[in-house]
Amino acid sequence: MIGFKNLSKSFVVRGERKLVIDDLNMTLPTGHSLALLGRNGAGKSTLMDLIAGTQRPDNGEIYSDGTISWAVGFKGAFHRELTGAQNVRFIARVYGVDTDELVAFVEGFSEIGKHFHMPMRSYSQGMRARIGFGTSMGIHFDTYLVDEVTSVGDAAFRKKSYAVFKERMKSSSAILVSHELGQVRNFCDAGLVLENGRLEFFEDLEEAIARHEENMAKPSPLGK
Repeated sequence: MIGFKNLSKSFVVRGERKLVIDDLNMTLPTGHSLALLGRNGAGKSTLMDLIAGTQRPDNGEIYSDGTISWAVGFKGAFHRELTGAQNVRFIARVYGVDTDELVAFVEGFSEIGKHFHMPMRSYSQGMRARIGFGTSMGIHFDTYLVDEVTSVGDAAFRKKSYAVFKERMKSSSAILVSHELGQVRNFCDAGLVLENGRLEFFEDLEEAIARHEENMAKPSPLGK
């Protein structure tokens, strides 16, 4: 369970304050994989960061009775001068999981060979992505925050990524941001739609998609 109490978040854009989360009060149900839908600039990534604790709200609070992953896409935030293996070891210690087991899992999952033991400043974006997603999937969380399940790698790697994510969803919840509705329908069973600072929950995923498409048919509130 994740809950929001009087949650607000805003930014100053071109000299004007833009409210991306407006006095949100909601409790997200346990046991669902939720699609987080919204137009570009609606604040989806901001909301994910707030839930993960990597951004602070202007007002209000977020509460949960379970463990929550960092907001992970194929771009994990790691120390550039450390190797992939060293970064994974550090994260294992932070989250209190078995270091050797997590390193072995991520090394096998990422399939980047000798680069796993080289500084991450030498990695391509795709390599960092593989390490980031693999590290998150290697730790058990009650809720995973995921920005696109698969977007890099060949077909075999994407298939493996889908499989491990599906496996995690058997015992965990997720909040997934994706622009691919096929991916949303494959992994999610309910939806959230963020528009004009307001978040709506739909127990029926297709209703969430329909509301999102309805919003997308309207002019952007950002004037773009």
